[in-house]
Amino acid sequence: MKVRFILLLLAAFNSLQAFADNTATIPEARTFPTNWLVRHAAYVAEAKKGGVDLLFLGDSITDGWRWANGGSKIWPQLYAPRHAANFGIGYDRIQNVLWRVENGELENIHPKVVVLLIGTNNSGYEDNGQPRNLTPEIIEGVSNLVRQVQIRLPHTKILLLGLFPRGEKTDPIREQVKAVNAGLAKLGDGGKIKFLDLGEKFLTPDGTLSRDRFPDLLHPDAKGYQIWADAMEPTLAGMLK
Repeated sequence: MKVRFILLLLAAFNSLQAFADNTATIPEARTFPTNWLVRHAAYVAEAKKGGVDLLFLGDSITDGWRWANGGSKIWPQLYAPRHAANFGIGYDRIQNVLWRVENGELENIHPKVVVLLIGTNNSGYEDNGQPRNLTPEIIEGVSNLVRQVQIRLPHTKILLLGLFPRGEKTDPIREQVKAVNAGLAKLGDGGKIKFLDLGEKFLTPDGTLSRDRFPDLLHPDAKGYQIWADAMEPTLAGMLK
């Protein structure tokens, strides 16, 4: 009996240690770009004003709803009338959004829905060839972030988007994105968390990611954002009711 108890304690310790070693679960502020903290402070100030019914949270792909070559023409027509706010910052990884969430960006707002898209910058490799994060780490990082959002916004629904496809068809990162999305899909509970994978909407029938929609094979252009908006709208509209 004592041996079994000790084994259980060791298993729990190893699990906690693995969580602690996962950089995607450790909140981290950024020093690059130099205006990162300024942008964060602006989002905190925007949140304090309240009146946000729909919140987009993520990295540069979310930030791109502001860009002239992205979703800037769609946003004022489709999302601004719904009292939407865009808390996206370029280059952010899961741990950076986690830090922002834990440092005021969700205070004094009570959105009906949070649209969360994060994790692509945790995939792939660093310049030194080391993996940024392994697939299970990315899944755990997003899972933890979802929990932290729920803690702060218990009445808010979360529309969790799968990572968008990126790179050439033969790029190994494509397989990592698929594996991450398979794990994230399990977070959908049919209630307050809905998972939506829009990846196939962006690909040609043979699986190619067209530069006509993703010029750098990572960020959508205006056509890509329109595809995103159209594909997401039925689910989002239902969640906003």
